[in-house]
Amino acid sequence: MAFSSPPKRYLKPSVFWSIRQGFPHWLAILLSAIALAIPLTAWAVFSYAGLVTPMFLPTPTSVLQSGIQMFTQEDLIVDVLASCARVAAGFVIAGFVGVPMGIAMGTFYSMESLFAPIVGTVRYMPVMAFVPLIVIWVGLGEDAKALIIFLGVVLYNAMMVADAVKFIPNEMINVAYTLGANRRDVLFKVICPAVFPSVLDTLRVNISGAWNYLVIAELVAAQSGLGFKIVQSQRFLQTEKVLFCIALIGLIGLLIDYGLKWISMLLTPWADQTRS
Repeated sequence: MAFSSPPKRYLKPSVFWSIRQGFPHWLAILLSAIALAIPLTAWAVFSYAGLVTPMFLPTPTSVLQSGIQMFTQEDLIVDVLASCARVAAGFVIAGFVGVPMGIAMGTFYSMESLFAPIVGTVRYMPVMAFVPLIVIWVGLGEDAKALIIFLGVVLYNAMMVADAVKFIPNEMINVAYTLGANRRDVLFKVICPAVFPSVLDTLRVNISGAWNYLVIAELVAAQSGLGFKIVQSQRFLQTEKVLFCIALIGLIGLLIDYGLKWISMLLTPWADQTRS
């Protein structure tokens, strides 16, 4: 008796649910517009219809008017520059410390044994708990604010870079040894170039953490900055100013994100740029 094999099932083509097989640019723009339009529309409906008290949810118009007023009458640009300078200071130092530490941890078992217990423990400690100590150590000036941002980001830089180094195939290292490379050559000519795209991705992801710690940093005797403006406006129940400052931080972060993406495409054209 002959048995017939079941018919083969072929994967049906799909544009919307394709897995890394390309995606129409127009559809990507459309979905992004929908993702932005839905919350904005809901906000407009609830606020303009008076379904929510303006103190809790002001209208988009009042938020925009408050933003214009802060720029023209309250020198908001000074606060923007102050916050950008603080984030840049803390984040750049965190990059110079965290990236080499991560490369060392991912490359050498000795460095992983040395740093992993400290990194694994301290990264679970809330940065806010260190604020009283930071004030005692470095005072109330700009150094304290940069240090808070630094502590909030540096260990995540180290962990993510170390994990990226561990994903480098051992075959690449073995081939380098076979061709006569020493440890220094393997580190600087194989591992560092291979992990460089991941380092840029790590910095692009973690700079959002630096902006998240900005409000905490500007609680330390700050007289300027977007975080300072948010706290000050919240005390006087000026919700529209709070929302505008939050939206402005999001816009600045978006511009930084696209800027780092462009730098990554410029410096690492060989890397996969389709990942988010």
